[in-house]
Amino acid sequence: MIDLDFIAALIGATLRISTPILLAGLGETIVERAGVLNLGIEGTMLLSAFTGFVAAQLSGSLYVGLLAAVVTGVLLSLLMGLLSVSLGLNQHVAGLGITLLASGLALFAFRLLYGGASTPPSLDDSFQQIPILTGTPLEPIFSQYGLTYLALLLVPIVAWMIRRTAFGLRLRAVGENPEAADMAGINVYRTRYVALILGGALMGLGGAFLSLAQLGAFSHGIVNGRGWVAIAIVIFGNWQPMKVLAGALLFGGLQALQLRLQAEGLDLPYEALLALPYILTIVALAIAGRNASYPAALLKPYRREG
Repeated sequence: MIDLDFIAALIGATLRISTPILLAGLGETIVERAGVLNLGIEGTMLLSAFTGFVAAQLSGSLYVGLLAAVVTGVLLSLLMGLLSVSLGLNQHVAGLGITLLASGLALFAFRLLYGGASTPPSLDDSFQQIPILTGTPLEPIFSQYGLTYLALLLVPIVAWMIRRTAFGLRLRAVGENPEAADMAGINVYRTRYVALILGGALMGLGGAFLSLAQLGAFSHGIVNGRGWVAIAIVIFGNWQPMKVLAGALLFGGLQALQLRLQAEGLDLPYEALLALPYILTIVALAIAGRNASYPAALLKPYRREG
């Protein structure tokens, strides 16, 4: 017999767990559509989670923390733009350097502010779930954080922006053939910078969700590879926001399932359950990646002639 309460709780947990990955994945989709691979996403999310947490704790306002996280994401993306767009450095090296820099800054500042605290610092108040359809079997599904609803709303908005707007046309042109786009009067550098700013803001939101909503605290492992998963689901989703959503839900569902199975006391090593979402994500990526339609100019620095 199907346990409807179990299914509703699983779906609700899937949506919550998917939120930071979806936000970061949408941001990375915009950036890669412009021909830039931002491997700094993991460090960006970590430093954004930290700055958002500290700003919220010092100011007493979660929205100030949210703003600080977004600004952090934008600043790190501008640094990525300086290195990869303006200077034309290798995007792999620049992105990994930003991840190492941002991660190091977050951990250094954490030790500077909180010393050797035995337990992670937490907020007195964090974003709470918004209950909808209370008292019904669907309550676990629709009792979500505001940022979760925002992430889901952004999926069709980003899809519409990429496909139906003048900026989206310029974005795709720059990501496919920057030389032809330049000849058509499109400013390649500006378009890539705008894409990086938008992507960085969404990555910052993804980090803020972890420290200001889902956990209400900050720890060294708060991001725990979600940035790398976000890059994977962009490839899995073939750079299409709706498919990126499907990839985020797939990972979130597997993560939620392994947590539920642990809670049910399934007779399996917990290490195997922890690894399950990542293993199946790699398998799905390997299958989907074979037919992926990469933006033609991805990873290629652009230099304007003459």
